Amino acid sequence: MTSGASNVRTNFYRGSFIDTPTGWLFNKKNGLLIFFESYKKSVSNDLKVYTHLFYANELGEPAQLKNSRINSIECSFETWNELISGGWKIVTSKFQ
Repeated sequence: MTSGASNVRTNFYRGSFIDTPTGWLFNKKNGLLIFFESYKKSVSNDLKVYTHLFYANELGEPAQLKNSRINSIECSFETWNELISGGWKIVTSKFQ
């Protein structure tokens, strides 16, 4: 599993509605993965983002879903930034 990439944004800011937090973050210390994905049916003035939290297997791949949530874009920005600040790493691998 490769983490980090130069073309991936790591910090999202309020008011930046061009990019929503999207992709995988991994915390090796607690063995968790989180996936951020845009909610396709949200209206442009009220964007929503799903977060899916997974337990990771020994290879750092999603093994079991822990929970899913739908959040406002502001809450998603805040969560993404807090996780990055807390040591979570961006995952560039594609999972099946």
